[in-house]
Parts: sequence; structure tokens; C-alpha cells
Amino acid sequence: MADVGNVFDDPRFTAVGLFAEAYTGLTNRFAAQFDQHRVSPVEFEVLMRLARSPQNRLRMTDLAGQTSLSTSGVTRVVDRMERSGLIRRDACPSDRRSSYAVITDAGIGRLEEILPGHLELVQQWFIGQLEPEQLDHMLESLRTIRDAVNPCATAGSTGEDHHDPAAGTATPAR
Repeated sequence: MADVGNVFDDPRFTAVGLFAEAYTGLTNRFAAQFDQHRVSPVEFEVLMRLARSPQNRLRMTDLAGQTSLSTSGVTRVVDRMERSGLIRRDACPSDRRSSYAVITDAGIGRLEEILPGHLELVQQWFIGQLEPEQLDHMLESLRTIRDAVNPCATAGSTGEDHHDPAAGTATPAR
């Protein structure tokens, strides 16, 4: 049998484990608050992605790339949220096979209800735990990792494929 005693002390396990534990702890705290507002964590994620995107919309494929959902999973969530009036679908004029998910006024209203409490939780359990320099380094590191493991995560966030000068400047995903 190979000597595995030292492999269990590998700092790579520690790094991934700490990241997973922090993520799980945060998402558990957030989920309880989302439940009070009648949205699931994934529905909140979809609403936020759409609200922070140019023209408050993303192609369905880009929305899948930016969330934890598969293409078919996005379709199911969008169907459910569309029935609730939180988002709608718009046809893509340049590609009949594509459609956009667009946040509605009701979806914006739901976010406006959720965000004050959510931001308090983010401040208390995440941002407030770090010094400004630590936060800057962590954000830079997370973007580097995100870009390596999920290069589609910012797809559609610049508005380049559908930029409307009348709508203002595009906001990149953060």
C-alpha cells in the first residue's frame, strides 16, 4: 500500500475545503432569507443576472453560462418564473433559434424587496469579515479562477451582441 499519510495534509485540500465550507455557509444563510421572499436561490440568481445585464436581458444560452444551471435547467426555471410574472421571453430578431430572458417590473420589484436584507447578510457574513485590501485580492483571485473554470460566465454581459446606444453603456458581470 502506498504511503498516503502526507497526501491528506496537502494544502490544496485545505484551500478547496475552506472555499466549499465558506460557500455553503453563505448560501445557507442566504437561502433562509430568499425563502421569506418566495424565491429560490436559483431564481434570485437569475433575477440578479438579468437586472445587472444590458437592457435587463440575456440570451437563454448566456443565462445558462452565467448560472449554475444547464440549458434545460434554465428553460425550466425561466418557464416557472415567467408563469410568476417575474421574467418574460423576447424573441431574438437576429436568430430565430434564440430567445432572451428579460426581467419584468414585477421581477425588479421582487428584487427591491429582497436586496436590503440580502445586502445586510452579505455585509455581515462576507464583506464585513475582510479588510478592504483582503477583499480586493480575493475578488481578483475569484475572477481569475472563475475565468479559468467557467469561461462562459460573462457571456452576454457586455451587450456587444445587442448593444443599443439609446440604452446607455453596458455593465460587465462582476
